[in-house]
Amino acid sequence: MNIICNWKKSISRWDEAVPLGNGKCGCLCWGSPEEIRFSLDRTDLWDRTVLWEQNEEFTWKNLVTLAKAGNTEKIREIFDAPYYYPTPTKLTAGRILLHFPGVGGEIESELNLKTASAEMRFGSQKAPVRISSWVHAVEQLGIIEVRASEDAFSVELKNPEFGEKGTEKEYVYCKEKREISQGNLKDLKYPPVIKKQEGELQWFCQPVNDEFSYGVIVGIRRKGTATRIIWKIASSDDGYNWMEQGKKEVLGALSAGEELVDSHKRWWKDYFEKSSICIPDKFMEKQWYMTNYLFASTSRKGGVPMPLQGVWTADEGMLPPWKGDYHNDLNTELSYTHYLKANHLEEGECFLDFLWNLLNEGRHFAAEFYGAEGCCLPGTMTIDGKPLGGWPMYSLSPSNQMWLAHTFGEYYRYTGDSKFLRERAYPYMRETGIFIRALLEETEDGRLVLPVSSSPEIHDDTEKSWLTPVSNYDLALMINLFESLEKRARELKNPEETQWHHIRQMLPELSVNENKVLMLSPDESLEESHRHFSNAMAVVPLGLITYDGKGKEIIDAVIADYERLGTSQWVGYTFAWMAHLYAVQGNGEKAAEYLHIFWENFCSCNGFHLNGDFRRKGYSQFTYRPFTLEGNMFSADALQEMLFQMKDGKIRLFPAVPEEWTEKSISFCNLRGEKGILCSAGIERGRELSWEVYAEFPVSVQIEYKGFFCKEKMLVPKEKWKETIFLK
Repeated sequence: MNIICNWKKSISRWDEAVPLGNGKCGCLCWGSPEEIRFSLDRTDLWDRTVLWEQNEEFTWKNLVTLAKAGNTEKIREIFDAPYYYPTPTKLTAGRILLHFPGVGGEIESELNLKTASAEMRFGSQKAPVRISSWVHAVEQLGIIEVRASEDAFSVELKNPEFGEKGTEKEYVYCKEKREISQGNLKDLKYPPVIKKQEGELQWFCQPVNDEFSYGVIVGIRRKGTATRIIWKIASSDDGYNWMEQGKKEVLGALSAGEELVDSHKRWWKDYFEKSSICIPDKFMEKQWYMTNYLFASTSRKGGVPMPLQGVWTADEGMLPPWKGDYHNDLNTELSYTHYLKANHLEEGECFLDFLWNLLNEGRHFAAEFYGAEGCCLPGTMTIDGKPLGGWPMYSLSPSNQMWLAHTFGEYYRYTGDSKFLRERAYPYMRETGIFIRALLEETEDGRLVLPVSSSPEIHDDTEKSWLTPVSNYDLALMINLFESLEKRARELKNPEETQWHHIRQMLPELSVNENKVLMLSPDESLEESHRHFSNAMAVVPLGLITYDGKGKEIIDAVIADYERLGTSQWVGYTFAWMAHLYAVQGNGEKAAEYLHIFWENFCSCNGFHLNGDFRRKGYSQFTYRPFTLEGNMFSADALQEMLFQMKDGKIRLFPAVPEEWTEKSISFCNLRGEKGILCSAGIERGRELSWEVYAEFPVSVQIEYKGFFCKEKMLVPKEKWKETIFLK
C-alpha cells in the first residue's frame, strides 16, 4: 500500500485541508503562500461550563407526562433549551501561520498515507519552497520542516479569538435561533490569553475557567535553508507544571535525530499491515485506506474516542457543528463499526474503555434523570458524560444506551475474548438490561413496552415524533439486548439467563406492514424520504433479520421501499447505510453504486464526510457541509461487508461484489470474523478461489461462495485452513 492524495491548487477551506493526527492531536494543513495555516486540535479540549440550571422539571417522568399530553412547547423549553447555550462545547486549539510575503502562485499539497505525512510545494525554480509536516504517531508532538531561506518567511502562533470575560450576555431560549453551530468563538467569555516568547520557544496559555487552561507551545530552530518547527498542545489536565513540561518536550524534539521520524513511520507501517484489500475499483480501494487512515488519526487506545469532528475541530471562528460533542443516537456507534472487521482492535478499544470509565456517570444519570437503577448515558453528551439537552425524543431516548451496550457485544463476537465477556461486556450489558427493564410497562395483552417511544429524528421535534409504543427502533434494540444477555449468560453459566429469557418473551414482535416492510411503529409506516433508517435497525446494524426465509422477503421489501421514497432527505451516512442493505441482499452492483455516490458527492477532497450534497448534484435537498466522521467509518464497513461476511460460524466470501470484479483479480487479507477468526481470500481472474482462515480459538467454520458450495472444518487454535477451488 502506497497511496498518495494530491491537491494541485492552494486549499482555501479548513474542511478541504490535508488532515494529520495521532488519535489525540490533529492538524489541518491549508492556505496560500501569504498565510499557510496549520490548524491545531486536541480531542480533550473542552469548556465544560454548564450555563443552564437543571431543575426538578428535567426528568424522564416529566418528559413522559408532557409527551403524552402533547405539550411540545413546554418540552422544548425544558429539554431542548440547554443545547441553546454555547457551553459545554469542544474547543479548537489554535493555529500556526507561516507567512511568505511576496510569494504568489499555488501550493501543491500531498498526503502520503503510508507515512502519515503531508508535503507542500510552491515558489519558483530559483527559490523553491518545500514544507513537510506530520503529527508524531506516538509522541504528542507535531513537526513542520521547512526548506527555504531563513529570511523568506516568518512564523506566527495565533490563539483562538474568544470573547472577553465580563461581557457575558443573558441567554433566552429561542427555538428559531437553534443552529447547527450554536454561535461563534466570541460567545465564549474567557480571561485574557497570556502570550510569551523566549529563545527558540513561543507559547500562549488560555485560561478557560477556574479548573481548566490550555496552551500551544512552538519551538523554532533555523539552520541555513532548513527550519524545524515543533508544536505541542498542552493543558492543565496533563498534570502539575504542565506548561514547563511541554516546553521541555518541544526543546528535546528540536534536537532529535532520525529516530523521531523512524518511530513515527514504524507505527504506521505496523498499523497498515493489520489488514488489506485489493479490488479492481481502485477509487473504492483508495477510499477504504483513507478511512482507515482517518480512523487511526482520530482514535487510539489510551485516549478519548473521536467526537463528531475527531481531531479536526472546525477552524472558521465558529463553535464546531453540534458543539463537536458525542451523539449516541447514531454518530458514535457508526464511527466504531468498521474497526472490528478491519482488525484494528486497539484503536477501537478506546471507545469501549471510554464507556466503561463512564459507567458510574451512567449510573448517576439513570438514577437522577430516569429514577432507575442500572446505567444510561445521555444521547447527546459532553466528554465527561453529562447531558447537553437537545430534541429529547432522541437526545434523552433510553434506547440509545442499548446501542452503546451493543458495541460491547460486538467486540466479544469478533474477538471471542472470554475475559472481556466476563469482566466488561456482560457487566455493561447487564447494567443496561437492568436499566431498560426498570422503564418497561406491561400492556393489557401482557407485552412490555416503553411508556413513550420514538425513532431517531423522525418528525423532528414535533408532537408526531412521539410514536405509538413501541417503535421498531426501540424494539429492535430491546430484542437485541435481551437475546444477547440471555445468550451470554448461558455461556457464562449465569443463572440470570432465565430472567433475560422471560423479558425477551414478553416483548412485542417487530411491526411489519402489508407490504412486508418494517414499520416505524405499530401504526405508522415510513412515508417520506428520511436520513435515518431507524425502522430497519433489525437488519443493519443489528443483524436480527437475516437474508433467508421470511427475512429475505422483509429485507427485499425494505430496500424496495427506500428506493420508492427516494434520497431527497438523505445525508451522507444514509448512502453508506443503503450500501450495507444491498450488501446483505447480495447486490454488489448497487452496493458499489451507492458507495460511489457517497464518496464522490458527500465527501470533501480530503475524505471528510460533509453530510450534505454540497456539490449540488441532486442527490439530496441537504446541501450544507457540516463535517462529521460516522459516514466515513460506516462506508468502509459496507465495503468490507461486500467482500466478507460471517454470521454464526458461516463465512461468505465475496458475497456482494459486482460481477465484473470476480472476472478480475480481487483479494483481502486478515479481515476479522467471529470468535477471533482472521480470514484472507482472493479470486484470480475469475478462475480460482483461494482462502486462508486462521483461528485464535477452537471454532467450527463453514465457507460459502455464492451458494455454489459449502465446506466446513473444525479449527483448533493457531491452525490455518488453506484451500484453493477452481471455479471454471
